[in-house]
Amino acid sequence: MRKFFGTDGMRGRANAAPMTPDIIMKVAVATGSYFKKGRTHPKVVIGKDTRLSGYMIEPALVSGFVGVGMDVMLVGPLPTPAISMLVRSLRADLGVMISASHNPHEDNGIKLFDRDGFKLSDQVEREIEARVMEDGLYGLVPASELGRAKRLEDAPGRYIEFVKSTFPKHLRLDGLKIILDCAHGAAYKVAPTVFWELGADVISIGDQPDGFNINHECGATNVSALQEAVLYHQADVGIALDGDADRIVMIDEKGKILDGDQLLAVIAKAWLEKDTLRGNCVVGTSMTNLGFERFLDNLGLRLIRTPVGDRYVSEYMRTHQCNVGGEQSGHIILSDYARTGDGLVGALQILAVMVEKQKRTSELSHIFTPFPQVLKNIRFQKEAPLEDPDVQKAIETAIEKLGLDGSLVVRKSGTEPLIRLMAQGENEDFLHHIIDDIIFIMDRQGFIQK
Repeated sequence: MRKFFGTDGMRGRANAAPMTPDIIMKVAVATGSYFKKGRTHPKVVIGKDTRLSGYMIEPALVSGFVGVGMDVMLVGPLPTPAISMLVRSLRADLGVMISASHNPHEDNGIKLFDRDGFKLSDQVEREIEARVMEDGLYGLVPASELGRAKRLEDAPGRYIEFVKSTFPKHLRLDGLKIILDCAHGAAYKVAPTVFWELGADVISIGDQPDGFNINHECGATNVSALQEAVLYHQADVGIALDGDADRIVMIDEKGKILDGDQLLAVIAKAWLEKDTLRGNCVVGTSMTNLGFERFLDNLGLRLIRTPVGDRYVSEYMRTHQCNVGGEQSGHIILSDYARTGDGLVGALQILAVMVEKQKRTSELSHIFTPFPQVLKNIRFQKEAPLEDPDVQKAIETAIEKLGLDGSLVVRKSGTEPLIRLMAQGENEDFLHHIIDDIIFIMDRQGFIQK
């Protein structure tokens, strides 16, 4: 078990453990000493989203890294995938993104990337935690060996050019009207520029961050405002990013939602037709819709399921040399271009197919019928509800009832005190009964917070 790290780095309520300046500084010291490996002044790139608490976390990280002799490059508000890209471009040794992704402004977190732009493995995170627990000031250097910190002013431009380079050079977005929801987050400047420079007519919403409004009634987790804007402006497509722009949800011209599974289906089919899809598969998670799996099967492709978390999708893709993967939530990982989910790169691949095939969004998408899915989040008040024998028995019974034509996922959130339950199959009413039976047992055992 890890004390600080969850499914996607560290995350929690800002200015409460573990997201306090003292703990963050100790984590920076431990991480820096781990990656320094005897080198003189290795480099670390630090970016952030638009949360007010970023101003507290950023200097704590800088203090820790400088204290172990690392040179720090600060790039300000930029998407998470930009940090993954910049680590490689700048030949840095470590990348850090200060963000709680789609969470509200009260939360914050840090995501760590190695020198190749990949998120850290569970094993590396455990080693870093062990250093923090042993001695929070492990690896501090003499005053004469302290690192330096400076701002990299042209970082946004570097990322914009990188994203544009993933769009086919013979195509443009001329004539497309795009509504772009930036979630008042990290991409509020770079995202509109990317689509405008490629020729689109861009109308931006969610592009006025104030430190508190990130993800608030906007972005990939709340698309109602985007749907209204698409219909009002008679736009061709709506694009919703989340707070750190590593995930995407799209809206067709009729106002219908295209989640990550639908977007991955479009990309997989297009890349298969071009003979650029590697591994004869798409990598998803236990949450990936069964309808998408049936769609891939009809194309002669496999769906590989990993645990929930884009980091696990990326690790499988890297190990097995697959180049298309992602999550239903909107993480789209295209390893020909990026090492992590990138909302802008994913959007451009969908738009490229639209332009090449001269089809409207609604004609191109919705290419499979999703199975009904029932999802519920239960806030718990005891430490280990999933270890209770009665709860385990209820889960086993539910799996037996679903049989081969359905699936069940019950997991503890890696970022909040929640148990997440998801059942999918052909009969939605039956799925509700399946979920409710498990919740009843959890409540009877005293696990559910009232």
